[in-house]
Order: sequence, then structure tokens, then C-alpha cells
Amino acid sequence: MSRESILHRVRTALGRLEGEAIADPPDVRLSVPAMEREARIAGVRRAVEALAGKTHRAANAEKARTLVSDMLAGRSAVASNAPFLAECGIPNLPGVAGGFPDGAVLREACASAAVGITSADYALADTGTLVLLSSREEARMISLLPPAHIAVVPAGRILTGLDELFTVLPLPARSTSSMVMITGPSRTGDIEMTLVRGVHGPGELTVIVVG
Repeated sequence: MSRESILHRVRTALGRLEGEAIADPPDVRLSVPAMEREARIAGVRRAVEALAGKTHRAANAEKARTLVSDMLAGRSAVASNAPFLAECGIPNLPGVAGGFPDGAVLREACASAAVGITSADYALADTGTLVLLSSREEARMISLLPPAHIAVVPAGRILTGLDELFTVLPLPARSTSSMVMITGPSRTGDIEMTLVRGVHGPGELTVIVVG
């Protein structure tokens, strides 16, 4: 089938004529529901756990640090340079490596670590999605390469959903080269429609909400 024949079929299906100008896109419509902070926290926890992730609530930074220490239980870990993790004292825990200025060294550390520890720029209450903007503070491979991922998220960073995210951050590409959105542990059903976790990323996800 020729190129022109294919394009003719596409135009016909769309109800357009050859050479017709493309209509302007519709105005963006964003709807941000009113939601109290406790409801946002409950929503994140419910959504993460529905996807086989785990969640915890920490009253403050010190308790978050204790939770992370207990969860590591001697496993090796790599922590991002996120300022909030530093506030919690997590990079100073035994067995936790952090502060990587060199990409090759970070890659090697992530490949050998059992757990990657990050914060999150935002979390979405309706789906439990973690939003990480790639930067020197939050290198994306820490949340993607180790087999387990712990995210320590301040309660104040929980948004209602995507609409609120794009209200707060309407043009992500101006802020970061990559916006990683993590919804539950990594999973795939590509092979014989059988769900397998941990193939394309961490098979274990734990979210700690602080505050």
C-alpha cells in the first residue's frame, strides 16, 4: 500500500481534507479537588498497599530514621543526596552509602546495593505515585537499579493527583531532564500474561510518610 493511500485513509477516518489546517488543541482543563492532608496521606498509603507496596507513618525525622534502620536490617543501601534524607540523618546510618559526585561510582554502588533510598519531590494521593525529578540531589538510578526501594516523603509534598501536579509543575522539562513516576513495585506481564515483579526495577517498594 502506498504512502498516499495510507494518508488518505487516515484523513478519511479523521474526517479531514487534504491540506486542511489542523485545529487548535482544546484548552487545558485541570481540576484539583479539596482534600485535607490526612486524607491525602491515607490515599497514598491505600493506593501503594493495593499495588503490593508497603507503607509506614513516621511522626518526625528521627522516627523515620529509626524505621529505615530497622527495615535495612544489615542490608547494604545507597541513599540519594536529597536534603530531606540528610535532615533525617539517613545517609549516616551504618551500611548506607551516599554523597556520590561521580556517575560511574554511583552506578557501581547502585548495582551492588540491596536497597535504594530516596525522598520524592511529590506523591499523588489518588494513585500512590511517587514523582522524582532527576537532579544532583535525586539521581534516578537509585530508585531504579537496587532490588528494593525505600522512599521517605514529607507529608507536605502529597498532592491530590496529576491535575494538581501539573498545576504546581506545568512545564516539567524546564525543571529537569527526567521526571520519574513510580506507581508501586516494578511489574510486567509481558511473558505469557504472567505478572512478575522486579524485572524492570525494584520488586519491593516501601513508602514512609513523615509528619
